[in-house]
Amino acid sequence: MKLLTANRLGDGEAVWWSDDLGWIERIEGATPAEGKDEEARLDAIGQDGIARNAVIDVNLIDIAIEDGRFAPLRLREKIRAAGPTNRTDLGKQAEPVLLEGGDAPGDGHVSI
Repeated sequence: MKLLTANRLGDGEAVWWSDDLGWIERIEGATPAEGKDEEARLDAIGQDGIARNAVIDVNLIDIAIEDGRFAPLRLREKIRAAGPTNRTDLGKQAEPVLLEGGDAPGDGHVSI
């Protein structure tokens, strides 16, 4: 299974493709690709994003599902999804994440 990721050209923020919302800042809402046809479709979306100067560094990344959440397989992508490994008070991992039902986790950190 793969996700389409890139960096937003305006501010360099790591983003992921969602069929419902477009380029989003959280991996949790991304649209997964299962199979070569879906991967090709997402790749075309990424190339369109480059052509429109919306994103750069477009990649299809390998993921697994762990505890019902997307989990990038490569360390680089884990860091892009969460934030720096030496400062858990920075990046997306420091922001509160709403769980199903609108509750925030106790410490506000996203595990990678």
